[in-house]
Order: sequence, then C-alpha cells, then structure tokens
Amino acid sequence: MNSPKRLARIAGVLYLLVGIFGGFAEGFVEPKMYVAGNATATAGNVVANSGLVRMGVVADLLDGTFFIILALILYILFKQVHKSVARALLVFVTLATAITCLSALFEFEGLRVATGAVDLAAFGTGGSNSLVMLLLDTQHYGLLIAQIFFGLWLAPLGYLAYKSGWFPKALGVLLVVASVSYLVDFLTAFLVPDVDKAIHTFASIVPTIAETWMVVYLLVIGVKTVKPEKRILAAEPAS
Repeated sequence: MNSPKRLARIAGVLYLLVGIFGGFAEGFVEPKMYVAGNATATAGNVVANSGLVRMGVVADLLDGTFFIILALILYILFKQVHKSVARALLVFVTLATAITCLSALFEFEGLRVATGAVDLAAFGTGGSNSLVMLLLDTQHYGLLIAQIFFGLWLAPLGYLAYKSGWFPKALGVLLVVASVSYLVDFLTAFLVPDVDKAIHTFASIVPTIAETWMVVYLLVIGVKTVKPEKRILAAEPAS
C-alpha cells in the first residue's frame, strides 16, 4: 500500500471524486439556487428544487470527506520529500473542508426554512424569504472564504510535485501559479467585486488546467519511476 505509484493512483481516484462532487455542489447547485440580492427568487429556487438542494448538501459533505482522505494519502506519499510542506498541505485541506461543510449546513437550514420545516409563520412570507436569503448568502460567502485554502493547498502540492521528481516540472510550477490565481480571485471578490465579475472566468483557467493535468497524471502515470539500470548507474561512484 505504501508503493508511491499505488498511492498516487489512489490519490488520483480521490482527486477525481473531489472534482465531481465539488463541481456538482458548488459549480451547479449553489449558482442555480442563489440569486444575489433577490430573496424572493432565491427562496423560490430552493422550494422548486428542494431535492436538488439536498443532493447538493450531500455532495458537499462527500466532497469534504474525499478531500480529507486525499490529503492524507498525499501526505503519506510526499512526507519523504519534505515533511513540513506535506503537513502544510494537510492543514490547508482540513481548513478548506471544515469551512465548506459548515457552509453546507447553512444551505440545508435555508432549505428547511423555505419548505416550512422550521415554523416562521410569525415572520410572514417576506420575513421567511429574507431568512432564506441570509442563510444562502452566508453559504455563498463561506465558500468564497474557503477558496483561500483551496488556493493555498495547491502551493505545497506544486512544490512537492516539483521537488520530488515524480511529476513534470511544468506541472509543479503550474500548480503554484494556480494557487496565486485562486487567491487573486478571492481578494477581488471581497475588495473589488465589480472587477471580479470581469476576471473570474479568466482567473479559473489556470487552476482548471493545472488540477485536471494533476488528476489525469495521477490516474494514468501515477508517478515517474526510475528504471532499475538507471538506479544502479546512479549508485555507482564515478571512476
């Protein structure tokens, strides 16, 4: 189980699952429900798609579970390369997962309020819709905050990929650049939201390429291995 190639392939499967469940929950369900500044539309979307919201919440929790296991596998794989950097990767993933799962709780409570599972008759329809808006707004910005750590974890991953020699050097560099792209997108979303609307798609290009390349490489290649004869040659002292 501790073979680097085997661990890498397991990591590839887990990384793929993280992408599938995270993409569904945060890339499809959340944007379909949340309409910024419009409580009536947001509450209406949640009521009309209650089953989809439940699936999104479960997908977020599964995404977090697979992400933590992925980080543990990568820690085992990379700790021989640089233990402190591998530990930093694990910490960043843990923080990102905790914030994401907590944000999913707000989404679920928004569903309960919208569908009447929580009795808010005293607040009227307008008050109920406003609370749904508040809960989904909290989820939305919680996911943006989690993006700090979704970005930061790629920096140690890129460094370890580069330093280990098991992956193409260009992939390691691209992962670090992707980390910077995530952080720039996060900062503009909070500081200059109008600018972020213009650059968000552009800022996601490098992370998409880098992470897709990493997943495919883990699944198909695992890690680069040195042929036995090359090991022997490397071990022989120069005459």
